[in-house]
Amino acid sequence: MISRISGALIQLELKFAIIDVGGIGYKVYVGGESLEALAGNLGQNVSLFTYLAVRENALDLYGFKNQETLSMFEMLITVSGIGPKSAMGILAVASEHTIREAIVNEDTSYLTKVSGIGKKNAEKIVLELKGKFKDDDYTIGSGKDVTKEALAVDALKSLGFDEREARDAVKKMDKELSAEEMIRVALREIGTKR
Repeated sequence: MISRISGALIQLELKFAIIDVGGIGYKVYVGGESLEALAGNLGQNVSLFTYLAVRENALDLYGFKNQETLSMFEMLITVSGIGPKSAMGILAVASEHTIREAIVNEDTSYLTKVSGIGKKNAEKIVLELKGKFKDDDYTIGSGKDVTKEALAVDALKSLGFDEREARDAVKKMDKELSAEEMIRVALREIGTKR
């Protein structure tokens, strides 16, 4: 399995990049934020997390700017009827965080914007993946970098607030705030509702 690729970006097209690694050019399918991250880096060394899709007649390499986007891609392709190209289409429309929120909140509108993803498949994605995010969303100790949002939610939970209430309060916050500022604002907001 090829899980990461680093080398010189020698060609960038709308749906793929060619990365030279030791004289061999690897065609890597990219899209959305990962494609944007490569723009302007022609001739420069780049690095992508990758997923190798093995089919009967092809080996396709898909590239992602970070581990979180790759993880979302891998979850999407576990849903029956969603292949790598459909998953890339979904990730081209919205960020990993937005898709995660849409699934947790059962909002299929983001998913139905994608060409080829109808209401039925969008509902299937929500149904099959919602449970995976419910407990994982903003969790600490999952092996990923701890976000300030996760720290704020964890602190609010330790102060006796319900996890959903804490998550909902933090989601509405300005992403520029520090974890401490998020906690202070959430305490004021939740306190006034009680």
